[in-house]
Amino acid sequence: MITKYYRPETLEEALTLLGRPDTLPLGGGTLLSSLKSASVEVVDIQALELNSIRKKGNNLEIGATTTLQQLLESEAAPDALKSAIKLEAPINIRNAATIAGTLVAADGRSTFTTVMLALDAKLKIQPNDEEFEIGNFLAFRNEYLHGKLITAINISLNAKLAFESVARTPADKPIVCAALASWPSGRTRLALGGYGKAPLLAMDGTESDDLETAARNAFHEATNEWANAEYRMEMAATLTKRALEKII
Repeated sequence: MITKYYRPETLEEALTLLGRPDTLPLGGGTLLSSLKSASVEVVDIQALELNSIRKKGNNLEIGATTTLQQLLESEAAPDALKSAIKLEAPINIRNAATIAGTLVAADGRSTFTTVMLALDAKLKIQPNDEEFEIGNFLAFRNEYLHGKLITAINISLNAKLAFESVARTPADKPIVCAALASWPSGRTRLALGGYGKAPLLAMDGTESDDLETAARNAFHEATNEWANAEYRMEMAATLTKRALEKII
């Protein structure tokens, strides 16, 4: 339940308010709408104008309050990322959900977060203009963000990117998905989604020969009500092979 509402005009004011106990940022509202019983104060950050999408050299800087739909419609967004966004949520939610809020709330079935993990996205966090790698952020997000605010996410545009998924129906979130990014330097990152509290980074290196093995190993304990580990291991390897064929 929301007990107090604030709408600051400056970043400094927003950060001061977010330092209060039980106070959360309000972007698109989709995360807060899922809170059933907790009493919270909210800081509406819409006036801070953190919704720009800008190319900066080989990077794309995406403002934290950019909605999933705005990113989907951007000409600068990679096609594979757009495919993942379409599976993240239906259009009515995409029109409200922000990219920062999606990352904060993401579980292992988040297709958007899976692709961002493959791209090794960097989060810009205030105060102190910190840069946080998405893998570290996903591991520590629950205890890290008090009094802080994500202001932008940066992704690389010079990486080849592929995304593959399998689900029970085309409209469902995937049981398994694979996002593969490959840079001109030879660096390759494989991220897998469909299970757990957050997507998994299966590989980050310069050798792509063992990608299918890495995919299988990442899901060796991935059993839940949707699928068993054996199925996920085989599908992860298959989807990884398909993704690799797209970027070779």
